[in-house]
Amino acid sequence: MNRLPAAKSILATVALGVLIVGCSASVQVGKSELKMSADKLAALVAEKLAIATGQPKPDMSCPQDIVGKVGNETRCELTAGDGSTLGVTVTVSSVDGDRINFDFEADEAASPAK
Repeated sequence: MNRLPAAKSILATVALGVLIVGCSASVQVGKSELKMSADKLAALVAEKLAIATGQPKPDMSCPQDIVGKVGNETRCELTAGDGSTLGVTVTVSSVDGDRINFDFEADEAASPAK
């Protein structure tokens, strides 16, 4: 009868050891997310729009950084010289190492100046 309590004690100790190892491993796992700053994103979108349209770089702003995960989106805003604005949707298309590749699409209609 003494074997049963001893077996339970050994199983409890092994289970506790596995639990501690599991917690230790999960704490060490992790990597900071790859992000592109809102300012850099705005500058790149403005540059690409200028090249695509043959016009000077527009005044572009993006409200937030974009995380380098395929499918993530953010909205940016182009402001024209007359104060009208045009929304631009930026979508992460791929991530290659520390490089975030994205596509963007401008809205079909601008909003009038405020």
